[in-house]
Amino acid sequence: MYASREDIGYDFGDDSKVGSKPIKPNPNIDGGWAWMIVLSSFLVHILIMGSQMALGILNMEWLEEFNQSRGLTAWVSSLSMGITLIVGPFIGLFISMCGCRKTAIIGGILNALGWILSAYASNVHYLFLTFGVTAGVGSGMVYLPAVVMVGQYFQKRRALAQGLSTTGTGFGAFLMTALLKYLCTEFGWRNAMFIQGAISLNLCVCGALMRPLSPKDVSEKYVVRSNSEDNQAKALSHSAETIKSNGVLSEEPEKKEEATNEEVLDSVQHTEIGGKSRSGRKMYGLRILKTVSQLTVTVRKGFAIWYSSYFGAASLFTNRVFVAFIIWALFAYSSFVIPFIHLPEIVKQYNLSSQNNIFPLTSIIAIVHIFGKVILGIISDLPCISTWNVFLMANFTLVTCILTLPLMQTYVSLAVVCALIGFSSGYFSLMPVVTEDLVGTKHLANAYGIIICANGISALLGPPFAGWIYDITHKYDFSFYISGLLYTVGIIFLLIQPCIQNKQPREKSAEEAQV
Repeated sequence: MYASREDIGYDFGDDSKVGSKPIKPNPNIDGGWAWMIVLSSFLVHILIMGSQMALGILNMEWLEEFNQSRGLTAWVSSLSMGITLIVGPFIGLFISMCGCRKTAIIGGILNALGWILSAYASNVHYLFLTFGVTAGVGSGMVYLPAVVMVGQYFQKRRALAQGLSTTGTGFGAFLMTALLKYLCTEFGWRNAMFIQGAISLNLCVCGALMRPLSPKDVSEKYVVRSNSEDNQAKALSHSAETIKSNGVLSEEPEKKEEATNEEVLDSVQHTEIGGKSRSGRKMYGLRILKTVSQLTVTVRKGFAIWYSSYFGAASLFTNRVFVAFIIWALFAYSSFVIPFIHLPEIVKQYNLSSQNNIFPLTSIIAIVHIFGKVILGIISDLPCISTWNVFLMANFTLVTCILTLPLMQTYVSLAVVCALIGFSSGYFSLMPVVTEDLVGTKHLANAYGIIICANGISALLGPPFAGWIYDITHKYDFSFYISGLLYTVGIIFLLIQPCIQNKQPREKSAEEAQV
């Protein structure tokens, strides 16, 4: 049975040891503008994840255009998918310094630039840089803020909200597959990528919708409560230890530093007011000094939060349960990505192209994936259902489908397996919820950045590995078998999670007793 971070008693500076309850609910929490955040995240998933799920269309065009091996050509798609997720920890630094809105807008511009530059590719290696790296980094700068903002705006219906927003992946895979196929047929793949780049500029609009919550709204989301003086004493002593060991900056020096910076800014302002009679050049210099000082304070505070989360004494990596979750993520995502990249080739080998053209197998995965995310999100929000158990059962179903897919040689059997893959992979909507339960809302951006980074490594290596196995054996069967076995290893780490979870509080209580 999965226990939340409150049950685990693991603390990263939040009030996980002490119970929490909502007070004075802000109209934007679980309602109001929160649903605009869901809409923004939904559109981001359509434009980014949906487009990446449709890259099988472009992969076939690149194979014909550049006459390279399947393994080498698959690196283009893998780089784009992998880098989108791998840059997660570094995007967490951008979010700490600039906020989700600015990060997403910059990422939207970078993603569109990558698509447009790729239209002029002369070889596969050019695509590595423009589409794989440039568009991939831009996608990552939009994707992580889209997930984090939903987690910040929802408390009671987190799983449902994440499920609704991430259904954009399924809608996007269905829509973008049809769109790219049409554009490639009518205008050629180069013009198709140019048009897709123009469409991707809408990511900037999605970023503009990510209005940040005020600090007051965030603080009102939870309130600490205690039932006895002992609990209060433990909470206060534990909080003091956390503050002292929280990495780069402790609380009192940070306050002193902020006060010093405010004094500097005030002195700059007074000097600026008193120097109106001076030359305009000196006034301009003072304004620059004020801006640079404010920017320095913001960057240092953002870097301190980011650094303490990864390398400080309160590092996320000291949470053993979270580390087990990372190991699972290293093996999981490739099993979902490989079918999208290589299914068009598999269908072609089985002489099922005519049936697949009527209703593509990737579209079946995409459509059922939509319902899977919503249904699994609704089930997980039920009070009598454990989110962890739903997450685990979906993983078991997906790995079984991956191992049995090579055995299916007819369109109907492949369609059934693809439908099961689509539904069970709906557990992706539960990943932010499980992550937040492990580390808390405060560390969600950095923690989920690590998880999607592990997923990115899996997505980066999976499809080229499958293509390399095909180049050797001329069959995709072994690619699915090996990826399925690796996925099983990841699930084993999920199964030992309760043992780690039960051991961790005992060790922690022993340390407190020694103190």
